[in-house]
Amino acid sequence: MLGEYPIVGRRAAEIAASVERAIGTGELPPGQLLPPLRELAGRLGVNPNTVAAAYRVLRERGVIETAGRRGSRVRSRPSSTPREWIGVDATGARDLTSGNPDPALLPPLGAPLAAAAARAAERPTLYGAPDVVPEMAELARAALDADGVPAGPVAVTSGSLDAIERVLAAHLRPGDAVAVEDPGWGSLLDLIPALGLRALPVGVDDDGPLPERVEQALAQGARALVVTDRAQNPTGAVVSAARARELRTVLAAHPAVLLIEDDHGHGIVDVPLRPLAGGTDHWALVRSTAKAYGPDLRLAVLTGDPGTLNRVRGRQRLGPGWVSHLLQDAVAWLWRTDAVDAAAVAASYDTRRAALVRALRERGIAAYGRSGMNVWVPVPDETGAVARLLAAGWAVAPGARFRVASSPGVRLTVSPLAADEIAPVADAVAAATGATVSGRLD
Repeated sequence: MLGEYPIVGRRAAEIAASVERAIGTGELPPGQLLPPLRELAGRLGVNPNTVAAAYRVLRERGVIETAGRRGSRVRSRPSSTPREWIGVDATGARDLTSGNPDPALLPPLGAPLAAAAARAAERPTLYGAPDVVPEMAELARAALDADGVPAGPVAVTSGSLDAIERVLAAHLRPGDAVAVEDPGWGSLLDLIPALGLRALPVGVDDDGPLPERVEQALAQGARALVVTDRAQNPTGAVVSAARARELRTVLAAHPAVLLIEDDHGHGIVDVPLRPLAGGTDHWALVRSTAKAYGPDLRLAVLTGDPGTLNRVRGRQRLGPGWVSHLLQDAVAWLWRTDAVDAAAVAASYDTRRAALVRALRERGIAAYGRSGMNVWVPVPDETGAVARLLAAGWAVAPGARFRVASSPGVRLTVSPLAADEIAPVADAVAAATGATVSGRLD
């Protein structure tokens, strides 16, 4: 079954480490069936319970999956293989793959960092200081209140993914299922198995997650639901007012479900937030500074019900302790001084994105992108489309980065595009894919 590769070890930790080493070297490829417990136990001369414990550790780490009598096998995309590796070499091509903001729209950081350094010189942050700078909490909470987000305490984390991981870990255990948007954020789709959790895909359209798909996932036992409120990656979907009402109705019937809302589009979109929180016992909403102020700030604010925030902040104190007050002070300075013209930034992305969607549709190509900086194009042959576009001088992101069970597609980030590049890239997509007027997100 495993050829010449010998899984070795006498203890569960040794056996699990042996399997992980083989996966890392490629000797155990994705999808490889592992020996039954008793067979491997006999080969190693150990108790079957020892092998069972090793397999349990590997499942909890998201390395393998078990399907009852069909046995255990290496995950088709193990947690040690991030989706960012699914890509193309953009050398020599116009790179539309990154999902990065336009550097020209990011604020200079010299003044806010200097102000933060001056404050630190006067009042150094020492052990025992609060984990959230008071001004940061005050400004964040005021903005959340203005957007109709329910009252709740505020925490600060090292970006959106850090916040989501901490909230999931505060409530869920290995083996639990999480309902996720499909297509959706690739990093989140990596995080789920890395935590030993199971992803249940939920289809989306321009208005966000489909209520019937959410209901189906919750009926299948999903203990958490993650929703992107606007600027959904990769489709640009926005939760509309009508869709928000439908989703709140679904969630009201499942009050024990953990709701996590990702509002990474705050500061770069001009569509209103329609928060879903309030109908479940536990919820959280996270806002990252990455898109509006730069990914290197590594900062997000998180709010939610008191129980969830207490768990997150308590566990954070046992790890990193806090996010640097220098960064918090710098972001608070940016907010306080309105260093970014959010309306102008949103208009810049909206102009480019809308122009590309319009140009593609004029050429018979289905395209999606209601908000944010990405456009999603369903294609019949993902690999072929990516290769043909690369040959034409355009590097686009393969949809496999963002999909669980949804149909193939490619993602184009508009932030690098100039106005005179819209038509050429639309022509290239049309030539590479053919008309897919009926293309669907799911």
